[in-house]
Amino acid sequence: MQDFDADVVIVGAGMVGLTAALALAGSSLKVLVLESRELDPAAQTTAVAAQQADGFDPRVSALTVASQQIFRALGVWNAIEELRVSPYTDMDVWDGEGTGHIHFSSAELHEPCLGHIVENRVILAGLCDALTRRPGVALRTGIEVQSLSEPRLSGGDSGRELELSDGSRLRARLVVAADGALSRTRQLAALPTWEWDYGHHAIVTTVRTESSNRATAWQRFTEDGPLAFLPLREGEDDHLSSIVWSTSPEHARELQGLDDGAFCKSLGRAFEHRLGEVIWSDRRHAIALRQRHARRYVQQAFAVIGDAAHTIHPLAGQGVNLGLLDAAVLAEVLQAAAARGDDIGSLRILRRYQRQRQGDNLQMAATMEGFKRLFDSHQPLLVLGRNIGMNWFDRSGPVKNHLVQTAMGLSGELPRLARRPVAS
Repeated sequence: MQDFDADVVIVGAGMVGLTAALALAGSSLKVLVLESRELDPAAQTTAVAAQQADGFDPRVSALTVASQQIFRALGVWNAIEELRVSPYTDMDVWDGEGTGHIHFSSAELHEPCLGHIVENRVILAGLCDALTRRPGVALRTGIEVQSLSEPRLSGGDSGRELELSDGSRLRARLVVAADGALSRTRQLAALPTWEWDYGHHAIVTTVRTESSNRATAWQRFTEDGPLAFLPLREGEDDHLSSIVWSTSPEHARELQGLDDGAFCKSLGRAFEHRLGEVIWSDRRHAIALRQRHARRYVQQAFAVIGDAAHTIHPLAGQGVNLGLLDAAVLAEVLQAAAARGDDIGSLRILRRYQRQRQGDNLQMAATMEGFKRLFDSHQPLLVLGRNIGMNWFDRSGPVKNHLVQTAMGLSGELPRLARRPVAS
């Protein structure tokens, strides 16, 4: 039988890659994570704690209850919570071209919150902290994958060989690409994608407002695109928000060219001063938005997860949550296969992961695309119709609650790691 250096090689030590690694830790599978950056897991928590004095990182994620449960099950959530999290209890969504309005409240669901806004660096630090305490996962940093062999069979076990940037070679039963939207590993595997430009850029930064954010996520659909204010909390200070302003490339360039005072005034007007004046802005970043979706999530001895498999519009902040569910489902499928003595790299096994995740992810991508197109239109009848629809939905009670429960990960098909423990 072929000798393997690892059962599973995960390429990419980001949030989704490390979640997959931790989900497999403690199983019978030998896991190796490769990361192109230099990364010292033991130093991450201390480093991030020191960085927090300089303010919030503009890269944040809106974690659902299901994502929180995954992190809790993996022993990650306490470290994340100790660093800094910002729970939000409400969400307000409205149409800037009419009276359409939807309000979501955790109180209506008898939940403490709808989710948490967390800096990506905090999530990564929590994962690294857990990695240092869990056996069964090795990490090699400062190394890149240069080539990936075609799948091969030996003694009934499929496998792949990777050539690395230091000249070494690795043999693995399964290679998992978790190296982001521009995944080189996915490209080496020649896995095709659907992709297109949204025609939007996102301006992201942290701002301070005159009024409290009220632990509410705010989203206004402007004539150029959605503008979101995500509530941040530092101690007792609840006047900070992380903003994501999706707009045309031309308008994004204009906004980037403004001084801080002019930008704050422009942002306040676009937000209809819901939180009073915007009185301060951190450094701004512009990100081109592009939709990307792998046509297949698996090949023989190969799988993609997270942004390597799909990227969607940041409209609903669901990107990282979808990726974490990918990681949890894949780990569950692999552990079950290993327990039965099956080949974890076989297409028969890997297609179980694809069946559970690709449809849900495509549905979310289609929903976000539908919302974008609906709110991009300025035709009077369509504007009237969507405002009537929003107000009807806001009053729909059970329909609205079911949708928000599904979005939070409180209902529907979920992997074991994402499920809340059943009270005895």
